[in-house]
Amino acid sequence: MLSRRLLPARALALTLIVVGVAIAAGAAAENKPKPAAARVATRPHVPAYNAFVRAWHAPAEGKTAPVDDNGRPKLVLSVLNTRERAELTALGESGGFTARDLDRAAHLLRDPGAAASYPVEPRLLDVVYGLQRHFAAQEIRVISGYREPHGGGASNHGKGRAMDLVVPGATDEDVAKFAREVGFLGVGIYPVSGFVHVDVRDRSYFWVDSSGPGRRNRERGVLADVARRADSAATARGERGTPSLMIGSDVDAARAAPQALAPSLPIEDDEDDYAP
Repeated sequence: MLSRRLLPARALALTLIVVGVAIAAGAAAENKPKPAAARVATRPHVPAYNAFVRAWHAPAEGKTAPVDDNGRPKLVLSVLNTRERAELTALGESGGFTARDLDRAAHLLRDPGAAASYPVEPRLLDVVYGLQRHFAAQEIRVISGYREPHGGGASNHGKGRAMDLVVPGATDEDVAKFAREVGFLGVGIYPVSGFVHVDVRDRSYFWVDSSGPGRRNRERGVLADVARRADSAATARGERGTPSLMIGSDVDAARAAPQALAPSLPIEDDEDDYAP
């Protein structure tokens, strides 16, 4: 478990996004008398943060997702804390991306504090592409992608399998509701912090976390029956979950091996001491 002194990467990402507001607020207050022992704020100012959350969810007027030569929408990833953007061409109606585009996505979703990017799980991009298409969104706005593991944590962010995101023009509740029907997903909704977490895994798990930026996690598992039905429906469609990472020499055999159905447990997905 991380030291309480360490700021988790997702909290850092959100702090970077709102740093402009914090600077502006500081400039406005510069000429005001200051107490002798003024405390430095360690968390975003709530009204300012809420204004940013509203802006994340608001689509740009008159914009739609770009399309490829077949008229199919491209996956557009826009990372809020780095202001980087990529348009990725899907190989089919349900996704599928070239190795080059997977590399581009990995770079885009990197941990800004890490030395290098980390491979992204291809199915994660397929799921996110499905969200963009279902809601006819102009882009997917990314709060956090890969996060470098610390202290032996097991978060799917540290495996290239998770994304904290916003779908502009859609509510987080609607995004989470749709994602819960996909199967073999982790879906967490953060109503105070203002985003949805999505990850790919071998057994669905859903939760709500009412913590705010910089606060300790307050995760509560929900809708276990919905998770079971979603996985059953996905299995009936011939789909299967993303297996846990294994260490071995025969990768092809590991992929082909049937996956045991483990008890439905969370992957401590956001096992950081503090939520974003």
